Amino acid sequence: MDYKDTVNLPKTDFAMKANLPQREPEILRQWEEQAIFQRLVALNAGRPAARRFVLHDGPPYANGDIHIGHALNKVLKDIVVKYRNLNGEVADYIPGWDCHGLPIELKVDKELGPKKKDMDRPAIIEACRKYAQKWIEKQRESFKRLGVFGRWATPYATMSRGYEAEIVRTFARAAAKGFLFRGKKPVYWCVTDRTALAEAEVEYEDHTSPSIYVAFDLVSPLPDPKLAGRKARLVIWTTTPWTLPANLAVAAHPELTYVAYDLNGTIVVVAKDLLASFLADVAPGELAVNDVPVPHSPQAHEAATGGGGTVPTAHLVHPDKVLAYLEGKTLEGLVYRHPFMDRDGTVILGEHVTLEAGTGLVHTAPGHGQEDYEVGLKYGLPVLNPVDAAGRFTAEAGKYVGRKIFEANPEIVKDLHASGHLLSDPRASLKHSYPHCWRCHNPVVFRATDQWFLSLEHGGLRKTALREIDRVRWIPHWGRDRIYNMIENRPDWCLSRQRTWGVPIPVFYCEGCNEALLSQPVMERVASAFEAEGIEAWYRRAPKDYTQGEACPKCGGTEFRREQDILDVWWDSGVSWAAVAEKEGLGVPVDLYLEGSDQHRGWFHSSLLTSVALRDAAPYKAVLTHGFVLDGQGKAMSKSLGNTVAPEEVIKRYGADILRLWVSAVDYRDDVRIGDEILAGLAEGYRKIRNTIRWALGALDGFDPARDAVPVEELLPIDRWALARLAAWDEKVAKAYEDYEFHLAYHATMQFCAVELSALYFDVIKDRLYTWKKDGKARRSAQTVLYAVAEDLIRLLAPILSFTASEAWGYLPGRSAESVFLAGLPRRARPADADALEARYGKLFEVRAVVQGKLEEARRAKLIGAPLEAAVTIRAEGEQRKLLEEARAELPALFIVSRVTLADGPLAAEVVRADGVKCERCWIYRDDVGRDPKHPTLCGKCADALS
Repeated sequence: MDYKDTVNLPKTDFAMKANLPQREPEILRQWEEQAIFQRLVALNAGRPAARRFVLHDGPPYANGDIHIGHALNKVLKDIVVKYRNLNGEVADYIPGWDCHGLPIELKVDKELGPKKKDMDRPAIIEACRKYAQKWIEKQRESFKRLGVFGRWATPYATMSRGYEAEIVRTFARAAAKGFLFRGKKPVYWCVTDRTALAEAEVEYEDHTSPSIYVAFDLVSPLPDPKLAGRKARLVIWTTTPWTLPANLAVAAHPELTYVAYDLNGTIVVVAKDLLASFLADVAPGELAVNDVPVPHSPQAHEAATGGGGTVPTAHLVHPDKVLAYLEGKTLEGLVYRHPFMDRDGTVILGEHVTLEAGTGLVHTAPGHGQEDYEVGLKYGLPVLNPVDAAGRFTAEAGKYVGRKIFEANPEIVKDLHASGHLLSDPRASLKHSYPHCWRCHNPVVFRATDQWFLSLEHGGLRKTALREIDRVRWIPHWGRDRIYNMIENRPDWCLSRQRTWGVPIPVFYCEGCNEALLSQPVMERVASAFEAEGIEAWYRRAPKDYTQGEACPKCGGTEFRREQDILDVWWDSGVSWAAVAEKEGLGVPVDLYLEGSDQHRGWFHSSLLTSVALRDAAPYKAVLTHGFVLDGQGKAMSKSLGNTVAPEEVIKRYGADILRLWVSAVDYRDDVRIGDEILAGLAEGYRKIRNTIRWALGALDGFDPARDAVPVEELLPIDRWALARLAAWDEKVAKAYEDYEFHLAYHATMQFCAVELSALYFDVIKDRLYTWKKDGKARRSAQTVLYAVAEDLIRLLAPILSFTASEAWGYLPGRSAESVFLAGLPRRARPADADALEARYGKLFEVRAVVQGKLEEARRAKLIGAPLEAAVTIRAEGEQRKLLEEARAELPALFIVSRVTLADGPLAAEVVRADGVKCERCWIYRDDVGRDPKHPTLCGKCADALS
């Protein structure tokens, strides 16, 4: 008789080959047809005590295909949302898109080409809107393909009419509370894109600039009687010669000491502690080290300064050339003649002056620097800006009018050299970190223009924001310090942008006196118009449609013109807490913001400032930050290097679940890596998880949990041990989800599946499952645990391996819900004797490891082939021997050998070939083979199983 068909081998239609790229689209269609996400949220909302959990989506920009960073971000969010929903919380997720802004406008400009000049603003806006909508549709399908749940049919978009209206309403709220003002202040300005920039839109890159020392001839005498009647010069150092036409003052520090030094018969004034480094740059022959003159070279300068930037006064060749020491505060009010402009400047005092570099005297142009502007306000200096929006000098720059500022640098240096005001080598330059536009990557400038600002000092906004930062949970914690330092040191927020594709600043100006009309009723009319017609209504309607007879608060005039600038798009996304969370009734503060680490200066930042200004509180309870994605070698991804990894390519090759597994496996708190080798390793890990689930499902063939499950207290001890380990895994994975440490869930799962289950428990119970009585209690005991293993793996891994869990759930007998996502999380209690079982089997498995080592030696020596051909003698003593004696009946199954004999002595194992006869069905060598005449080639256990 052939007994092969009597062996209860695993049987399931859950395939070993995942074939994810082909299966996943069908599962997506099922989710959509069955409205799984909507039903899940509704199911939890129907629970009386269900808590609401809100993860508010930071909107990606609607421009271009999604990249691997998008995939990391969206899958992290999806893991959180799915876990919270499975945990019984009401976790709705409204995806969104950021739509306005320069990148789209520039793309549309390029597409429109010459015909743009014949189009009005509404027509350009409509073209931008269509462009953004096209990418919203494409990105939406890409995000859905990742398996991300959400309100995909009704997302939010910052260009929707309702959202544009809320942008105006939040602006009006800020105006009503006094946070907005218009002023002429220096702001970051991109001369390529011709617009102001937010701090978040500025990146620092290496840049080479001129490095020059310029002498300013004093008109006033120096405040020292010894120098009466002698002409003197103030010396400044700058890397921006183009700002010199805007120079109005020279700043000195009141507490620093300055020297009047005789340089080639001319008195120059510099800070005492910077005199040596200044001379090393402009006149190295003036210095000596150990009485040896210093030649003019960078190496000599380094030797003179000891690498520290200054040279002790004792090293000066001619100490008697120091004609006087002057306190900084005594220089205030001195008048000097501008080197090439027809005007005088004055010396002012400023705490911002340092000894880090230069001369301790700072060239001051209030129109081209924040500190210059602030100290200029104190002294009533005009905010001079002789540079237009395109980065060309205006007539206020004299002879340089019309020149591009960076191209004018060499000409200005040449003119200074010719006039004798340049003290350094005209070819000198400095490579340093310099602000660049994050879009065009060209250098930006500080340029003063009339702009709208949000004041960080009004109403204690900065102080309140800093307080709120400390009330937020930052994950990881260093995020707190990063945003705290940014808020603590940032200037007022420039809200104006000089573009078309964005929400117009809803302000009108009096035609009579130019006074701004910041009227709440007017702004509400604007918001209502936007809600009905979109932002195009700003340009299509006449100002009187909005002002409706309101009078200028200054002169009483009733004729107005509209503001031409649009609002900074960081305001757009920064008020999403109001336009989405508040408006949808989700509640503010929301539970979680989750974005990349660059958003400390972006969305986290703008959301915090708008919410604190309008609500006096942060808009979020917790902020989770992930790093950037690097290639497999840890290099930044770039198209030019050819090392980018496109999500769609990974999905085509491996499936979205492998990409999701990668997201769970990496520690997102730092920058993470992805590449072919990493993905191949994850695919192998995925196979181990899938095959673990598959084997468990296969072993459940014919098992009905309602009918066949064995009560926990009646399970065999090894099965109760496995149930205890399953409960421990459940707890560990749930905690990893709760703590947002998803990589710990991944590692715990790999350990559980590959080691505790596949290599241990499954190995031990195979004979019981395959050859023992099919409906016997011993087999049902193992199946009961395998059902729990399959159910818990599928349910707890659903937030990560969503497609696989959904597929596998369909093959689980007696499943409790139509979809795994409607089944909730497992609540697995540990067996009452779990601690004792884990201690007992932990010690037995130590002995098992010794036995396995000896079995491998015997196999290599060709003493045995399979382990069941072995009989093992184990020596042990004391408590270990007692434990083995108590477990004697289990030992052959635990060690997967035919016979185990116990003996006294230090722990050791000896392997011999098993005697007895090999059972044809279970392949165990036993003495009772042939006991049943009906089955002469079977052992007693197998014969009983078939009776």
